[in-house]
Amino acid sequence: MQPTFFINHGGGPCFFLEPGPMRAAWHDLEAYLHDFTETLTERPRAILIVSGHWEEAVPTVNAGAHPPLLFDYSGFPDYTYRLTWPAPGEPAMATRVRDLLSAAGISSNSELARGWDHGVFVPLKVMYPEANIPLVQLSLQRGLDPAAHLAIGRALKPLRDEGVLILGSGQSYHNMRGFFGRGTVDPKAEAFDAWLRAAMVDHGTRDDALVRWEDAPSARDAQPHEDHLLPLMVVAGAASGEPGAIHFHGHALGKPISGFRFG
Repeated sequence: MQPTFFINHGGGPCFFLEPGPMRAAWHDLEAYLHDFTETLTERPRAILIVSGHWEEAVPTVNAGAHPPLLFDYSGFPDYTYRLTWPAPGEPAMATRVRDLLSAAGISSNSELARGWDHGVFVPLKVMYPEANIPLVQLSLQRGLDPAAHLAIGRALKPLRDEGVLILGSGQSYHNMRGFFGRGTVDPKAEAFDAWLRAAMVDHGTRDDALVRWEDAPSARDAQPHEDHLLPLMVVAGAASGEPGAIHFHGHALGKPISGFRFG
């Protein structure tokens, strides 16, 4: 059975900027993503990824066979809009995802035209530069209800026995004003990250903690809009009750960021 992971995808195309302060700020995360596949005991046959950059009325799968890249960032150098990463889609797995959701009583949809957003192709281009692993993206559901996204993850658990690696791609700290604030230590950000790390390793109370994440210290300071936290709910739900571990912990632009492995 494949584990599930929550990864941070950094800021825009940060890992592909020319050397400089912005690229350097994400060095630790880039190094982690570069070595990610070495932590897996076997190569997954496919990946299902949930990004913080796609929300729909119901969970929606990208069922395209050859999705393009969606350059949904702005203000970066021209060369970052010419990146390539031609990973194949997996229409059959997209159908399987919808079947599992339906069996759990969860309505879903599919679409064919959308490209891989930067929450997908930016980290995966570092992790799988050959772009040779089949991929399906699943959207978040508008409203960003934690319990609903945990339920989506639980419904998708059988994919793990089918060799599918389930990834949540977001950011454990996602306050854009805070990222560019002054100072190297942010007590509020540190408090939320410490809570999150403790909560994710306690598999007995993890789901309940995620449902009530807004009660965590400085939660809304770290996540003013929780779109980048909700992918965590899906991957945690897909390993509900199973062990959790801190798989990455570092800092970027003075803020703590953490990633997790479940199962």
